[in-house]
Amino acid sequence: MTGSGCPGGDVVDMAPPDDLVQPFQVDVQQIRGRLVRLGPLVDTILARHGYPDLVAGMLGEAIALTATFSAALKFDGVFSLQTKSDGPVSVLVADATSDGEIRGYAAFDADRIAALQEESAAGSVPRLLGAGYLAFTVDQGADTERYQGIVELMGAGLVDCVQHYFQQSEQFDAAVLLAAGRVGGAPSGDRLDGPWRAGALMIQRLPPEDPLAPDVSEVVEEGWRRALALMASGTRDELLDPDLAPTDLLYRLFHEEGVRAYMPRPLAAGCRCSRERAAATLEMLSRQELDEMTVDGRVTVTCQFCNRTEDFADPELAALRAG
Repeated sequence: MTGSGCPGGDVVDMAPPDDLVQPFQVDVQQIRGRLVRLGPLVDTILARHGYPDLVAGMLGEAIALTATFSAALKFDGVFSLQTKSDGPVSVLVADATSDGEIRGYAAFDADRIAALQEESAAGSVPRLLGAGYLAFTVDQGADTERYQGIVELMGAGLVDCVQHYFQQSEQFDAAVLLAAGRVGGAPSGDRLDGPWRAGALMIQRLPPEDPLAPDVSEVVEEGWRRALALMASGTRDELLDPDLAPTDLLYRLFHEEGVRAYMPRPLAAGCRCSRERAAATLEMLSRQELDEMTVDGRVTVTCQFCNRTEDFADPELAALRAG
């Protein structure tokens, strides 16, 4: 930890206030936290597909959650968050590598989404996702066992689904504040057309230093309740404000308790697709399937995440069919 710049607590000198995870600790309550601020990263991912705003907002929240959870875990590989459901948005997927590269995509029914937009419907889990599940997966490679946690989609928003998971998990005693939306730009109808931003704030309770001390459970519980109340005073606008530095937001919320901010970790939009991976996917198909995909002597493979395309023509297709 280096530098100082936040009254009442020690903080690091700040990097640019976007596309990062800001770790922190609330000293009095022995609580660890992560603040995620996403600007160009999330706007780049969402702009690649031109999603309707209802879909983009939900995916933006999923990306912010993925960045937050992946930063709170120790792993070497890929952390992914996925929903699968029967609503207009049938699939949400976001993942993050241990190096901080993030990607995401959504599958949706355009007609059903258009009908919701005409009704000016809020982008809630029941209306957009419907019934289904939310899954968290940590994949550290072929030689390790994958970890997966699954919870039913419950509540008005993704954050409610996450809280439901926390309530069922013995590994997480945590709470999350979450937001995604357009900021700035010119009015377009009843909304703004500015770039997308997203943010998340997670606090996690640490075990007491001396669990056998008298009345420690009561003190810990009271501290946790106070931290939850302070976090809940944060607003959507504060999480998305490009002019509000992460350390300034942490000071606003937790300065009375003593807050320490540590070295922020940069994040970036990144995809792991390649021509080699696309070819490997085609190699798994039968000759009939390849023939059905061939148009004008060419097969085109499009990455669901970044929308990049790879075209395969003879002699590559001939080699694939021979295999």
